Amino acid sequence: MNRLIKRLTMVSAVLGLWALGASAYVVDESQQALIIRFGAPMSVAGEPGLKFKVPFSDSIVFYDRRLQTLASPAEQVILGDQKRIEVETYSRFRISDPLRFYQAVGTLEQANAQLTQMVSSSLRRELGEIPLRSLLSPARRQEVAIIEKDVADKALSLGIEVTEVRLHRADLPLEASQAIYDRMKSERQREAKELRAQGFEWAQQIQAKADRDRTVLLSEVQRQSAITHGEADAAANQILSAAFNKDPEFYKLYRSLQTYRQALAESQPMLVLTPDAQFLKQFQSGPVTTGER
Repeated sequence: MNRLIKRLTMVSAVLGLWALGASAYVVDESQQALIIRFGAPMSVAGEPGLKFKVPFSDSIVFYDRRLQTLASPAEQVILGDQKRIEVETYSRFRISDPLRFYQAVGTLEQANAQLTQMVSSSLRRELGEIPLRSLLSPARRQEVAIIEKDVADKALSLGIEVTEVRLHRADLPLEASQAIYDRMKSERQREAKELRAQGFEWAQQIQAKADRDRTVLLSEVQRQSAITHGEADAAANQILSAAFNKDPEFYKLYRSLQTYRQALAESQPMLVLTPDAQFLKQFQSGPVTTGER
């Protein structure tokens, strides 16, 4: 009898420990738990710590309470001026109401799909009313804020709090970008040709002006040189005339000596002359003195 009681006690203790283990669960600081009883959500355990549930009937679904990032795929959007652009967005959100979240979408994958659709719909509606110029101006922030508010209001029904929606990239499609690049390249080439032609024309004008100024300057210099040379010749002639008139014999002697200097300096070491050569007159008779005159 005592052995039977001991066995029952041991079985009861094991069953108690198993039931305690089956009913206990831990909620982490980054999680929040939803208690589901027989498939129906009952309550939310939002505070971290050790929690208990009813074994067999209750199941726990954990949701991350931290911010989640959703990167939407690139999509083409037609703007208000009928231009096409490729837009990539990213959103940040958290699960604010696990019970509503479970009832509306159930899983994070379904929530991402629903949010992607909401962002795309709001993005197309808002950007479809503005031109490309507005998207490239500071007004872009205002448009993005409108999209963010619209998505946040709609996401509340899913138990989701959207904290941020931003444009990660907004570019023209590849074919449009290539066409714009080709047009810009052609325009720059045309401007380069015009600038080269204008530069060549300016160079021709500068060269012609330089040649004209050079001709005028040379003519003026040559004219002034001729005048100066003429004046110098006139002055030299006057000096020579005055010298000749003052003492003709001395002038003749001076000129003869100059002639000897030039002739003898340029001749060979030996100079052959006849004794009665006029060239040797000064050597034969010497200069005429005042008394001989």
